[in-house]
Amino acid sequence: MRDGITYFKTFLAGEWVDSGSYIDVKTPIDLSMIARVSRINWELADKALSMLHLKGRWSARDLPGWKRAEILNSAAKTLEEYKEDFIKALMINAGKTRAQAQGEVLASIDRLRAAHLDARKIFGEYMPGDWDQSTIETEAVVRREPVGIVLAVIPFNYPLFDTVSKVTYSFIAGNAVAIKPPSADPLPVLLFARVLEASGFPRDALAVLTVPGSESDRIIGDERIGVISFTGSSETGRKVIEKAGIKQLVMELGGGDPAIVLGDADIDFSAERVATGIYSYSGQRCDAIKLILVKNEVYESFAKKLVNELAKVRVGDPRDPSTTMGPLIEPGVVDEALNAVKDAVEKGGVILYGGRRLGTTYMEPTLIEFKNHESLKQSILYRREVFAPVALITGFDNVDEAISLVNERRYGLDAAIFGRNMDEIRKLVRFLEVGAIYVNDMPRHGVGYYPYGGRKDSGIGREGVGYSIEYTTSYKTIIYNYKGKGVWKYVL
Repeated sequence: MRDGITYFKTFLAGEWVDSGSYIDVKTPIDLSMIARVSRINWELADKALSMLHLKGRWSARDLPGWKRAEILNSAAKTLEEYKEDFIKALMINAGKTRAQAQGEVLASIDRLRAAHLDARKIFGEYMPGDWDQSTIETEAVVRREPVGIVLAVIPFNYPLFDTVSKVTYSFIAGNAVAIKPPSADPLPVLLFARVLEASGFPRDALAVLTVPGSESDRIIGDERIGVISFTGSSETGRKVIEKAGIKQLVMELGGGDPAIVLGDADIDFSAERVATGIYSYSGQRCDAIKLILVKNEVYESFAKKLVNELAKVRVGDPRDPSTTMGPLIEPGVVDEALNAVKDAVEKGGVILYGGRRLGTTYMEPTLIEFKNHESLKQSILYRREVFAPVALITGFDNVDEAISLVNERRYGLDAAIFGRNMDEIRKLVRFLEVGAIYVNDMPRHGVGYYPYGGRKDSGIGREGVGYSIEYTTSYKTIIYNYKGKGVWKYVL
């Protein structure tokens, strides 16, 4: 600690490094500086990647599977032991309420302990050769092998959980891991790197590359990296894809999820769930609800109830136990959200609730009504994902209208449906172009027990227990030839 500020080194393939250059880390609560994190240059990143490539990937791969699982289980125990420190780090560095921070820590512990379920997907296949004349008297084994090095690019909104998840499914498969933490809230990532080190993670198989996203192109394009696991905006994801080169990719990108309320929905329950989907972690979630489509026959009663639910939200310092919604990550995000609100009003939208800034990094949860669908589709909030607690609401006469409004957007992460009419629900399930549908609940990816990931601009591949293994491993086919050896005697 210097001048009351804590300085953090970063972990680079076996050693904690102080580069002498730093990233200033501020809390979104009041923008005061809480830490300085060692900022590495390309030379240090290159050295770390060389160690991962030459030694680390073999250190990870040569550990037997049961030992890799044991290390992750040990990390879960250590994380549980120090969970209060992680909760505080998430509250101060990421601006989460205590309940949200605690939920992220507990989900991270559960994710580490679920590694044995990932391991089941590493198993391969046996293939007999007698199903084609050209392969008679041969057989094959198809196995999955680790790719080598996984680059895990972490978003600011779940800095701990996304790090834990990406490390878990990468390492259980036998890969070394390079982590690119978010510059806004890197502290939970660095603390977890220490947990991994203390839990027996091979030291030369882990690196935390503390560089700003704007300076990451060279790392992303490095040929020593075999997989990029990225979570973030669609715009940044597109740039990553352009820079990556030939690599395996798993990309969880923008969402801005729709919620569809049918005529027979439980109004009180669905309004409470939709409201939570709007303001949870200040709307800074890929699976946050941004578009609400309500059957016209229940529109007025639902909209009134939803406004009542949003009015219950208390915005403030997340350290205050009475706060239900804390700050946004930085002032510029509030600026962007309010500009989008202004744009919506200019295009014919009416603010039903919110729309005001409450501080440098604080704003009200906001609901904007559009009566005209064509005007709605011209708004920034419909066309782009705005990472803030702002949602659009409009009515519809039949489910075909709702399907069209959802599918015309460039995103396809999740959708929520509230109602009981199974014919309508089944039609929506069939035609909505999204990666996951939550029936009678808000979208929430949680620990990833159910796979999640999007279509269109919402991503490539799937995250989730047992599913991401497909993107951090590679198939290898081994064919054995026994022709003329008398192993088989076929009746031809």
